[in-house]
Amino acid sequence: MTTGIIITLCVLILISYVFDLTSSKTRIPSVILLLLIGWLLQLFAVQFGINVPDLSEALPVVGTIGLILIVLEGSMDLELDKSKKRVVLNSVFMALIPMLILGTGLAFIVQEVADVSFRTALINVIPLCVISSAIAIPSAQSLCKSNRELVTYESSLSDIFGVVLFNFIALNESFGWNTFGNFFLQILITLVISFAGIIGLSVLLHSITHHVKFVPIIMLLILLYAITKVLHLPGLIFIMLFGIFLANLQLLHKVKWVKVFHVESLKKEYLRFKEIVGEGSFLIRTLFFLLFGFMIKTEELLNIQSLPWALAITAGIFIIRFAFLKLLRIKEITFLYIAPRGLITILLFLSIAESDKIALINTSLVIQIVISTALIMMFGLMTNKKVKSPDIPAESASEPIHEEPQNGAIQ
Repeated sequence: MTTGIIITLCVLILISYVFDLTSSKTRIPSVILLLLIGWLLQLFAVQFGINVPDLSEALPVVGTIGLILIVLEGSMDLELDKSKKRVVLNSVFMALIPMLILGTGLAFIVQEVADVSFRTALINVIPLCVISSAIAIPSAQSLCKSNRELVTYESSLSDIFGVVLFNFIALNESFGWNTFGNFFLQILITLVISFAGIIGLSVLLHSITHHVKFVPIIMLLILLYAITKVLHLPGLIFIMLFGIFLANLQLLHKVKWVKVFHVESLKKEYLRFKEIVGEGSFLIRTLFFLLFGFMIKTEELLNIQSLPWALAITAGIFIIRFAFLKLLRIKEITFLYIAPRGLITILLFLSIAESDKIALINTSLVIQIVISTALIMMFGLMTNKKVKSPDIPAESASEPIHEEPQNGAIQ
């Protein structure tokens, strides 16, 4: 039995690696194939009467670790300079404003249909409004560097904004000046913790001479995230800031007390650390989506009652996205399709307290929206014939999103 499990896991991870290698050519997101394999494995286990223990408790754990590594990996690709100002601003608006519009609109509808309070409705719909960096970032690898940066910023910020907004609403029964004051105080505390954590972890990254050094640092990152979560602080901000710090070590030369970081030595360690994070992110992401696919029940996937709602919400996602991209004059058609729901949607949905859950927003609805948005992204990437362009130099990267697309644009 043990040998069979080991063989199965190794084969599945190798298959996932093949999916990852070929996704830039096939334009098929590996997450779709992983979910499919997981679902087929579940059918196989049922058909042959294989007894599988309850894995539902493992899903949030694997998903949280995956989220941390994915946001860290994505942020370690973000180089900051004045030419990126427009990209960063557009990413903030694209991540936040459509989420608020979609969340508010859906909450009003759910409030009327399910006859619940607006707060309860909002808690249930926020997970559906968050773009999944776990799916978006790997799927953007076929794009040029400037466009990958926009996708990475937007999806990572969407994860952060979604978690912060969800926790803010879920942890407060009423909203007043004290509530918002405490919220901004939490943000300030998170920034202070982030600053101290970045300095401490960076010094450790340079100072540890033992041959095992990167795993302890990753464990410290996960530990700090878990502590901030216990304190109801937005820990993903710390993860993202740490990744951005490491990606922009060249800027430390402008800091007077830079000697504490040993920049040149830290750069070498950063490259090795980035490789470890990338491989760990791949492994955890693979396990999460295989596990989630395995837990999908056929009757939930084909639930006719939730399907109209899923299609309507999916349509709303892309209609709002289309309008907002046009408002920002972002002409690259590919960005319209890259709005998948996935890991963070599932994690937030599983985090909804029993007292706040409503029958309308159920597992079937979440699964159908995750799959439908991923399929739309897949078909969008497949129909976009544009060949991956060479990475543009930094001096021209200030307006990558205003390039005229070769094969279609949002008109």
